[in-house]
Amino acid sequence: MTDRRRRNAPGRRHGRTRRTTPRTHWLLLSVLAVTLSTALLLQGYTHHMFGITSDAVSGARGPSGAVPSRVTRGGPVIADAATSPHTAGVKDRTVALTFDDGPDPVWTPRILDVLRRDHVHATFFVVGTQVVAHPELVRRIVAEGHQIGIHTFTHPDLARIAPWQRSLELRETQLAVAGAAGVTTALLRPPYSSENDALDDADWSVLEQADAAGYVTVLSTQDAEDWQRPGADRVLARATPHGHAGQIVLMHDGGGDRSQTVAALKTLIPRLKARGFRFATVGAAVRMAGPVQRAGLGDRLQGMALIKLLRAGDWAVWLLGVLMYTAGAISVLRAAVVLIAARRHRRLRTRRRSRSWGPPVTEPVSVIVPAYNESAGIEAAVRSLLASDHPVEIIVVDDGSTDGTADLVESLHLPVRVIRQQNAGKPAALNTGLAAASCDLVVMVDGDTVFEPDTVRMIVQPFADPRVGAVSGNAKVVNRGGLLGRWQHIEYVVGFNLDRRLFDLAECMPTVPGAVGAFRRRALLGLGGVSDVTLAEDTDLTMALCREGWRVVYEERARAWTEAPASLNALWRQRYRWCYGTLQAMWKHRGALVQRGAAGKLGRRGLGYLLLFQVLLPLLAPVVDIFALYGLLFLDPVRIVGLWLAFLLLQLVMGLYAFRLDGERPGPLWSLPLQQFVYRQLMYLVVIQSVFTALAGSRLRWQRMERYGSLRAPAPAPTPAPAPAPHDTTQWY
Repeated sequence: MTDRRRRNAPGRRHGRTRRTTPRTHWLLLSVLAVTLSTALLLQGYTHHMFGITSDAVSGARGPSGAVPSRVTRGGPVIADAATSPHTAGVKDRTVALTFDDGPDPVWTPRILDVLRRDHVHATFFVVGTQVVAHPELVRRIVAEGHQIGIHTFTHPDLARIAPWQRSLELRETQLAVAGAAGVTTALLRPPYSSENDALDDADWSVLEQADAAGYVTVLSTQDAEDWQRPGADRVLARATPHGHAGQIVLMHDGGGDRSQTVAALKTLIPRLKARGFRFATVGAAVRMAGPVQRAGLGDRLQGMALIKLLRAGDWAVWLLGVLMYTAGAISVLRAAVVLIAARRHRRLRTRRRSRSWGPPVTEPVSVIVPAYNESAGIEAAVRSLLASDHPVEIIVVDDGSTDGTADLVESLHLPVRVIRQQNAGKPAALNTGLAAASCDLVVMVDGDTVFEPDTVRMIVQPFADPRVGAVSGNAKVVNRGGLLGRWQHIEYVVGFNLDRRLFDLAECMPTVPGAVGAFRRRALLGLGGVSDVTLAEDTDLTMALCREGWRVVYEERARAWTEAPASLNALWRQRYRWCYGTLQAMWKHRGALVQRGAAGKLGRRGLGYLLLFQVLLPLLAPVVDIFALYGLLFLDPVRIVGLWLAFLLLQLVMGLYAFRLDGERPGPLWSLPLQQFVYRQLMYLVVIQSVFTALAGSRLRWQRMERYGSLRAPAPAPTPAPAPAPHDTTQWY
């Protein structure tokens, strides 16, 4: 399709065309992208950087020279570690039950039920991510009189992470508790900690930093080791104190299957009560004044925001996963459909050619070349048409060019009719050429395109079937140098041509490209000519023909060579116009969805395919990229790379088959992996821009593509076929 400047006639319903470049949606998308990225980074950090694992993973103990001896031999509750460390022990015949790694939606409620039945209060050291996931359980813990302590946000080994991460872990957990239950706590139990004599220098640095942040560290004196799941009897034995000394018993209400913990707890509490033990929270057991306080308004609001943000991140990851798998399924479905259709199309065409469309079509053809500032390539285009081995009448319609396009054609002194008109746009130029044409068969070709000698003859043969109203040719990229040229060459061969084979087979061809298309003149006149209400006049025209009951077919042997954009900026402008114009045409012809016959095939097959694979799938493409980056950072990178390679292999298979069908050498397919990192993003951004523009109700002007003069005309035929005599007064040159 050739870019043109467009001018609406006075009094048109839409008024004067105005150039509108929406910017607000890009700002909105940027804000959404930053917000989503922040949420995903936080979600990835909190859910995948660390996690609740066995208490045995801490590793070997290091040197302990920095740990004060009074702490090593002291009680399990350690205060003022950074200044004047001292410890506190539990009173005799007192047990402080503590539960780590929760709250868990299955096991925490069961443990709370046991504690309520036996009228026992305990202390729960909660993990921040679990608090975010189950804030209602934290509220129940507090409401039933139990104490809350923090067990970090993601359950890392604090001794093995940077000080800033430690601060983040503690602060975020505190905010989560404040947001969930409206309280703050001074109690901390570092993950993978045990008893005082197990502290080493790295652990002590953690306790010092925690003390500076206002925390009291709570270790344990008796570990039930229920994380090993040795059986309920073993858990019970390990949790039972020997003698009458007070104990802080370490158990777990989260991090795995805690059925043995629940079973042991049901026996432990009555047994210890029978022995004269009483149960208390950690604060009460060591006579600590008010370790849990009501949270301030600021902390509570920040905590509620944190919970909502992390939950939004969870939801976003779930949604991204669903969308990614949806996009993957759609891509695989499309690949399967087009490959099967292409194979069947080839077989049908082989059989059809053995019978032909009918008697050979030998009647002359009018070739219309709309031209606006095409001086760089118009000579090659015209000479290629004159070299045709089929009789042609060539009409060049100069649409108000300012670069001497018409003068150049006239100076060639070739049998070409030149019609000049004021700039009115490509549809008007085509209609001018249509009115001047003397043949019933019309070929339309852009001024930046050259034909092979047999292109015209090949493209008109399907008109032997009276049901055929239009024929799409095979447009190919002539300037294939560089990555951008190769990528567009691949897109033309793999994307456009495979789709056209499918559309031909399904009798729902939505587009005859402006670069190479043939029409019955009476079919076009029956529509009132070429419409200018969309920017994709070729798509609009083709859809209108389908709705009138005409067959539109694809003839891959009718090859035309066209210049493709040689810069990303030029490519953006071209594809933006194509995509936006296609959306306009789809909306204009949406009524075909409920029609019958040929129109219904276009609506339910053609429009459905365009909507699914050329609108919705590109809109899902950013989801795939975002989730892939998320997966590389936080999930299994091997799996993500494997999925990407599988997707790339699928595209390569499609590419090899498409290149084989088109008789192309597969060499350019080496650039296919690189296409995923630049070209693909540009294409889906074009779709996003086009959709936003359409929703905003903005209208675009024609934007002429830069010409590069890379076209070369084929050698002329030995005896050019004579053109039919003109039927108007326009001078021949």
